[in-house]
Amino acid sequence: MNLSVQKREESLGWGVLVVYLGALALALFVCALMLSLSGKPGLQGMFILFRGAFGQGYSLLDSLTKAIPIFLCALGVALSFRMQVWNIGAEGQFALGAVGGTWAALTFAGLPGFVLLPLMFLCALACGAAWGLIPGVLKVRLGVSEIITSLMFNYIGALALEYLVFGVWKDPASFGFPMTAEFGPGGQIARMAPGVLGKLHWGVLACPVAALAYALFLSRTRLGFELVACGEGERVARYAQMPYGFLVLLVMGLGGALAGLAGIIEASATLGRLQPTLLVGYGYTAIVVAWLARLKPVPIAFTAFLLASFRVGVEVMQLELQVPAAIGSIMEGAILLCVIAGQFFLTYSVTVKRRAEPTALRGNGSTEPSGTKGAGA
Repeated sequence: MNLSVQKREESLGWGVLVVYLGALALALFVCALMLSLSGKPGLQGMFILFRGAFGQGYSLLDSLTKAIPIFLCALGVALSFRMQVWNIGAEGQFALGAVGGTWAALTFAGLPGFVLLPLMFLCALACGAAWGLIPGVLKVRLGVSEIITSLMFNYIGALALEYLVFGVWKDPASFGFPMTAEFGPGGQIARMAPGVLGKLHWGVLACPVAALAYALFLSRTRLGFELVACGEGERVARYAQMPYGFLVLLVMGLGGALAGLAGIIEASATLGRLQPTLLVGYGYTAIVVAWLARLKPVPIAFTAFLLASFRVGVEVMQLELQVPAAIGSIMEGAILLCVIAGQFFLTYSVTVKRRAEPTALRGNGSTEPSGTKGAGA
């Protein structure tokens, strides 16, 4: 029996959904097995996970709120991945965007909201873009791997944020806790409505606007066409005389800007100030989301909401079963590995071929079929 692997010529259609659901089910099974091996009830843990994530309206709104920064960071990461430029620095760009927006909120605290909020957004966009451009410049000018530099800049960005909230920006009235003074009313993004919708804020509107701009840029502009074409490889781009270096800087800057915007939205709407608890790994989760969604904005939205829901469910499971907080990161890794493995079946088809049985040999060693013996007599 032989296994034959061939590249698919046509899409699986609805089979794509089956593969992804199967990969997700396998990842959850792995997580349940790990819980069982650690002495916790695996099936009950998965039930608590889904109940905490999708079981009530408050949980869904909490998941949607957490999905906003993940979506914006993932959209920026996906833009660079389109060019096979591996921006791993969304977490640091997220931090620097929050720092830039906080500077505006603290410096111009007396301005009205319709002036202060756009100023905060502009500062966040500029700081996030600058933090993304540095690895881009090092790649274009010196040939340094953007994977290493953007990853290292995550730690520098996080430490810069901590330096400010522990030092010059620390609120004297914070009772020793590392945080800035609370933003004024003009520097806080308002909630959409009291009551049931009180958890959701107006920052969610940045997601459809960014997704529409992403889609139009790639499909309706010359730079977007060149960006997608450069994804075939640097040699192809240079042979076609496309501005490869400029496009690298463009995607790194735009990706950093989107992550920076996510940072100030999270600081302004959720916390109302800057503090180290802002950094909970949204930038790293965004990489997983972009990869799982195959760099497309609508799947990115659904995947961001799914992983944000798992974060909420893990928080509930952590309280009820006393499991480590790292179980959320383990789940993200398991989902990514299972989906990547499942994508093999989206690209290739596997068929089983039986080996042909050898022709029976006659006593004299001839391979002539026995039924022809004496046919000419």
